[in-house]
Amino acid sequence: MPDQKIDWHSRYSLFLFSARPAPRAVGWHDVRMRGRSKTDWWGVVLEAPDGPALAAFYSRLFGWDIAKEEPDGAAIQVPGTSSYLAFQSAVDYVPPVWPATGGRQQMMMHIDVAVDDLDAAVAAAVELGATVHEHQPQDDVRVLLDPAGHPFCLYLDTD
Repeated sequence: MPDQKIDWHSRYSLFLFSARPAPRAVGWHDVRMRGRSKTDWWGVVLEAPDGPALAAFYSRLFGWDIAKEEPDGAAIQVPGTSSYLAFQSAVDYVPPVWPATGGRQQMMMHIDVAVDDLDAAVAAAVELGATVHEHQPQDDVRVLLDPAGHPFCLYLDTD
């Protein structure tokens, strides 16, 4: 592989699937964060003008159930895990600008989604309310904006 050009999505995927755990002290598996619940729930929360509406968008996009919904937010559960993606309503929400522009709200994170058919996945996302971003840095990746303006990437899974 040293002679091949590998985009950052591929490098990241290679890291995820080939990385070995770092050596740990004996008994590391017995150590838990103090105060942590037994359910091991964890997740990422995105702000939006309407949290429940954005949760509905991602629920339809990923095909994941809405696990919890309240007037000011909602969460979708990653199937078969204790992980979730949550969306919190924020009155003063300002959508990020991508690529980054000095003095403007920067993207703090984005979601990457592997797809088998890039054109079909983009069409489905647009049907649900996403917008294709004008800046497209790679041929096998499409940058889209969700209805709240968060960038997310659909990338062609070549594995």
